[in-house]
Amino acid sequence: MNKDTGTISSNKWIVSERGKKNTVDFNRPYAWLVEKERSRSGKVEDTAIIFLTNKECPFKCLMCDLWKNTTDQPVPTGAIPEQIKWALNQMPSAKHIKLYNSGSFFDEKAIPVGDYEEIAVLLQGFETVIVEAHPKLISEKCLSFRDMLKPRLEVALGLETIHPEVLPKLNKGMTLEDFEKAVGFLSQNNISSRAFILLRPPFLSEDEGILWAEKSIDFAFETGIECCTVIPVRAGNGAMERLEEMGHFQIPKITSLEKVLEYGIQLQKGRVFADLWDVSLFSNCDLCLEARTNRMKAMNLNQTIGEMISCDCE
Repeated sequence: MNKDTGTISSNKWIVSERGKKNTVDFNRPYAWLVEKERSRSGKVEDTAIIFLTNKECPFKCLMCDLWKNTTDQPVPTGAIPEQIKWALNQMPSAKHIKLYNSGSFFDEKAIPVGDYEEIAVLLQGFETVIVEAHPKLISEKCLSFRDMLKPRLEVALGLETIHPEVLPKLNKGMTLEDFEKAVGFLSQNNISSRAFILLRPPFLSEDEGILWAEKSIDFAFETGIECCTVIPVRAGNGAMERLEEMGHFQIPKITSLEKVLEYGIQLQKGRVFADLWDVSLFSNCDLCLEARTNRMKAMNLNQTIGEMISCDCE
């Protein structure tokens, strides 16, 4: 780390670059939606996603902007089931559900353990329940929640990158050994896991971003991950804009996301998805944006490599 980046891995610096949080209601999720996803069985099925409102994650990751929709204090017992109940009444039925909570489901300050049983009752009509968690917070609490559930439990873990210098700079508070240990614990207890992988985190060039995203997919599958989601890194949390000004970060290209998705799918080791939220941010060509987006949507659902898009912008 050089003179300019010496403090970037600290909580203090990351928090100092932030703006204000959004106003949230602890009795309501801050967002919800239903999307189609290819399931483990190979079928394309509806998946409900509820973005729960709860206390901010204790880990201050360099690239994270999820803190914007969190509270400063733990939500009261009963608030999380109320959020889930409300959201389920708003959305159409689905076979699978993701409970994403801007941090870790198994962080007791985010999701009270006393709420597990009521949450399990609310989710009994689903086939799969997917929650997210920091690898350091994988413990016996996962097994307690699993045993209460009628649906199959799956846990999403942030691997981010296996780059030996970049991972520590992300301030995630995790080593690759921690990740392997978490996946191993889940696998031994018949809980499947998926990994979030970053495309072009700070401190990497475009080509390096592609290479290390592909290496990270390889590592994830080697550890026993069943599914990978590739997330192109964006600005928007204050710290990333400052890194951009300092010359340490640029958002990746949409074509890079295509390449990494193609790489992961051709491995045929598990499902690989491209995160297409706000994908237009990564394109500077209106002529091929829609075609590239539709191509990746199809590859996400079919898990086969679609016909290449040809455009003068390349």
